[in-house]
Amino acid sequence: MSNWYEKSAFEIQQAVASGNVTAREVVTSFIARIDDVDGPVGAYTQRWDEAALAQADAVDAKVAAGEPLGAMAGVPVSLKELICTTEGQTTCSSRILQGFQSPYNATVTEKLLAADAILLGKVNMDEFAMGSSTENSAVQKTANPWRLSCVPGGSSGGSAASIASATSAISFGSDTGGSIRQPAAFCGCVGLKPTYGRVSRYGLVAFASSLDQIGPLTKDVRDAALALNVISGKDPLDATSADIPVEDFTKALTGDISGLRIGLPKEYFVDALSAEV
Repeated sequence: MSNWYEKSAFEIQQAVASGNVTAREVVTSFIARIDDVDGPVGAYTQRWDEAALAQADAVDAKVAAGEPLGAMAGVPVSLKELICTTEGQTTCSSRILQGFQSPYNATVTEKLLAADAILLGKVNMDEFAMGSSTENSAVQKTANPWRLSCVPGGSSGGSAASIASATSAISFGSDTGGSIRQPAAFCGCVGLKPTYGRVSRYGLVAFASSLDQIGPLTKDVRDAALALNVISGKDPLDATSADIPVEDFTKALTGDISGLRIGLPKEYFVDALSAEV
């Protein structure tokens, strides 16, 4: 069995679409990876192995029939515990919601399913997103895969840890005041908080509705652009979502950075406080 968990989401989608690998083989590789490494990391709070394999088989059937495939066909993803799904539970990593099954999917969940992504399960977070280390979950603590004695950041620590440990190809977290970006920095992966209104909040358990956004955590920037393509867009179920056309974000990845300037606030550097900048 190839180690498909080592590949980017883009590589997986291309391989599945071309018939070089089946979605079932990809999902089986990720399930084995979770079995091998997630015990001490503790990223996953729910695993949907059988449902994920069934979704993979459905993708493989579309490939065999020559039917059009979604933009994330065969890509295994994980979801933060506060994104509503009819599969499993939506607990926000709190005992208060233990056993709660959402009667509907979040819009992001629906978009991922429509794009033929494979939902592996849900990952840990600080309870109701109130924390920055994923030590404040009522379910379990999550460790940083690079050093188990360290925290992965939060509140989307389970998402970042699942990417750093290669137990999901893309994970979706939420960011109110840094809850995607900070754990991405702690775990050495890409984390993106989309501009407010770019992604629907319908089915996201709110922390602060005027700030919350769902966004991807990924291995690389191309995967982040791919994920943003899928989840962006106006949603009639979310009055705050922006009615702006969704561009293909991957087309911006030209590699040409000529003309760009980087600004570094001098206050970030103690030695720079007395230096001319």
